[in-house]
Amino acid sequence: MAGMVQDEGSSSVTSSPLQFFSLMSLSPSLGSPYPWLRELKSEERGLYLIHLLLSCANHVATGNLEHANIGLEQISHLASPEGDTMQRIAAYFTEALADRILKAWPGLHRALNSTKLASISEGILVRRLFFELCPFLKVAIVITNQAIIEAMEGEKMVHIIDLHCAEPAQWVALIQALSARPEGPPHLRITGIHEQKEVLEQTALRLTEEAEKLDIPFQFNPIVSKLDNLDVESLRVKTGEALAISSVLQLHSLLATNDETLSKKSPPLARNTNSVHPLHRVLQMNQSTLGDLLEKDLVNGYSPSPDSASSSPPSLPASAKIENFLAALWGLSPKLMVVTEQESNHNGSTLMERLLEALYFYASLFDCLESTVSRASMERMKVEKMLFGEEIKNIIACEGAERKERHEKLEIWIQRLDSAGFGRVPLSYYGQLQARRLLQSYGCDGYKIKEENGCLVICWQERALFSVSSWRCRRFYLHRAAKHEAFIIDATINPIENSR
Repeated sequence: MAGMVQDEGSSSVTSSPLQFFSLMSLSPSLGSPYPWLRELKSEERGLYLIHLLLSCANHVATGNLEHANIGLEQISHLASPEGDTMQRIAAYFTEALADRILKAWPGLHRALNSTKLASISEGILVRRLFFELCPFLKVAIVITNQAIIEAMEGEKMVHIIDLHCAEPAQWVALIQALSARPEGPPHLRITGIHEQKEVLEQTALRLTEEAEKLDIPFQFNPIVSKLDNLDVESLRVKTGEALAISSVLQLHSLLATNDETLSKKSPPLARNTNSVHPLHRVLQMNQSTLGDLLEKDLVNGYSPSPDSASSSPPSLPASAKIENFLAALWGLSPKLMVVTEQESNHNGSTLMERLLEALYFYASLFDCLESTVSRASMERMKVEKMLFGEEIKNIIACEGAERKERHEKLEIWIQRLDSAGFGRVPLSYYGQLQARRLLQSYGCDGYKIKEENGCLVICWQERALFSVSSWRCRRFYLHRAAKHEAFIIDATINPIENSR
């Protein structure tokens, strides 16, 4: 017990319970917390919680419920939705793992959840809180609106389809920008899609008031529908309209499928026995955030099982629903489509793949709130529980069509949209400049924007969290080129070449 960890050029780190993580396994003897657990410093407690989470998730993945239960009990003594970053995130991952276990007994799971009230209005409220607390979606809206303004230059009839019309602020800003066009405002029609009629009515009222104030010809076309039940014919695109489509955090929900082969058990994470234990390495580092802990190979001692590990390029998971939906949008011949999505891979086939990716992603979101919002803030707690917590639960506990939070990275969306007949449109320098100015106004240097292949990713520190990409229908531009005989377009259309 007197062992020590020595860092080059620094004093030694004295004996710590962390030195025994590699020797610990979840067993009945550890069912009750040792007194030293209460005495751990914040960073040590965070490392131990991650160790417990990974061990517990391995037991859940392999169906070892006895040891999973012991792990959940241990974590419950250290995790807290009101504590530091790691305590908070551990509380929600623990809840998700427990929910996954309970789903093995459908009757029990339904009985425990039968009296819970699923409130759509609360979901809308918490998303608006996230919109206000963090700039990520505001930046996406600024970039989207600028891309629309540039694409619609000179157009007299503009039609915008919003695939989830719950935030009128985006279109109020666009109406104001269009009213200032040198050539005068166009006739603007917005089709808003949402599952709740009241939300669309409130949005219509707000936008109509703004358009009347600025004397802009305006129509609002509400469509009450979930995205996966949407009848594209109801969008009623008219001849002569220049069409733009806006999708903010929506397309990934269409990746859910009923026909995937489900398994009660997932391959566990294999322990990497060829490396120094990661907890010892991290103990020698000065870390400032949970995101840093994870990025510094905290989980490097765990690696995906051979079934899930691959050095080949990312594959494109098949999904008839998203393919059909994108084909239907392509059939509308949009002049522009702007897509915002979470920049993470939460669509893995195994529990452990998704858990590790989710830990990285949500660690950065929790770090962001820890750095910018008080721990006592009720708004922060609501966002963490009702938004992040529910997303984590869906990623970890659900399978099949029930698993909606199937976030995928930009490189996969590029493949999907390219296969559907869309070509990338590089986002303008002016749009990027506006976005950077917005981030600077928050007075926090943790927010960053990076350009990737003509698209933008919005980051917290160095971790990309959201991507924004702009697309055009190839058929639209082939037709336009033939009509004006301005240039010859290759069948594959290079969006960069054609923009010159």
